[in-house]
Amino acid sequence: MTARKPTMADVARHAGVSLKTVSRVVNQEPHVRASLQRRVQAAISALGYRRNEAAARLARGASMLTLGLVMENISNEFYARLAAAVEAAAAEHEALVVFGSYEESPDKERMLIESMAARGVDSLIVVPSAADHAWLAEHASLRLVFVDRVPRGLAAADVVMLDDERGGRDATGHLLAGGHRRIALISDDDGLSSVHDRATGYRAALAAAGLPVDDGLVVRGVFDPGLVAREVTRLLGLADPPTAFFATNNRAAIGILQALRERAARPERAAYAGPADVGPAYVGFDDFALADVFSPGVTVVRYDVSALARSAVELLLRPQEGARRVRVPVELVPRGSGELPPPLSP
Repeated sequence: MTARKPTMADVARHAGVSLKTVSRVVNQEPHVRASLQRRVQAAISALGYRRNEAAARLARGASMLTLGLVMENISNEFYARLAAAVEAAAAEHEALVVFGSYEESPDKERMLIESMAARGVDSLIVVPSAADHAWLAEHASLRLVFVDRVPRGLAAADVVMLDDERGGRDATGHLLAGGHRRIALISDDDGLSSVHDRATGYRAALAAAGLPVDDGLVVRGVFDPGLVAREVTRLLGLADPPTAFFATNNRAAIGILQALRERAARPERAAYAGPADVGPAYVGFDDFALADVFSPGVTVVRYDVSALARSAVELLLRPQEGARRVRVPVELVPRGSGELPPPLSP
C-alpha cells in the first residue's frame, strides 16, 4: 500500500502551530516570526512535506497548473519515454502536461513556445534545438527548465542534463579495453551541448590511451538511421577501416545495425573481418527497445529517463534566482556488441 503523503495539517501538528501559520510559511507570506518559520521548516523537513502546486495555484484564483513540454521529435523513442516520464512526474503534483514536437525546426520550436505562452502555459520544459535562444529573454514571465542540452544564447538557465562526457569516455574506453584502436565516432549536430560533450569524452578516452583522433573516422551531423547506415558502409570500405564504432544516440546505433545487417547479407565479406567474421564492435548512447534482443545484444550507455523528468519538474515548480544544473548519472551496459574483438592481423 502506498504511504499517505503528509499534509499541511500534519506539519501543523508536528510543529505545534496553527494550520494558518503553516499556510503562511509555505506560501512565503510576510510578517511570520522567524522562530515560527524555523519550527515549520523543521517539521516540513522531518515529514517530507511537499506543497501541492496545483492546489496553491487554484487558491490564488488561477486555473489548474499546466506544464508545457517542447521536444525535438516525438517519434524518437527517447522523446516518447521522456514525455511519459514528465507526465508521470507532473501527475504527482496534480498538474497537466501539454506536448509539442518541433521536428528539428528551430522556427517551429519558437512557434510552439510562444503559442503555449499565449495560451497561459507559463511553465515549460524544453529540449532545446541547436539554435540561439537569446530571444527567450523577451519572455521573462516564462518559467523554463531545459532538458538534455544547454540552450545557446542564455546567460542563466536551469538545465537537467546527463553526464554526457563521462558516457562518451566510458563507451570509448570500453572499446579500447577490448583491443580496438581504430574507433569511429558517429554523431549528431555538434552544436548540441550533449553531442559535443559525448564527442569530448570520446576524444578524452583516445588521448588517455595515447591515440590521436583520426578525423577520417569522425562523422558529424547525421541523425537519420538511413544516412548513418550509408556512412558506416563508407567507413567500412576504407583501406584501413574502423574496427569499432561509438554512436552518440539511439538512432545512430540503429543506423549501424542496419549497415551491419546489409553487410551480413552480402555474399562477399569485408576485407578486414577476422576468422570468425564477427564484424566491428559498437556501443550506442541511449538504450532502446529490443537492444538486448539482437544477437549480439547492443552495448549501450544507459540512464534513468524518469530521473531526468522528475528533476525537471522539481526545478520548474521550485523557481529560484540563478542558474541551476542537475546532472543525471549514466552507466555502461555490456550486452555483446561492444565486446566483439578486433580482427586478427594477417
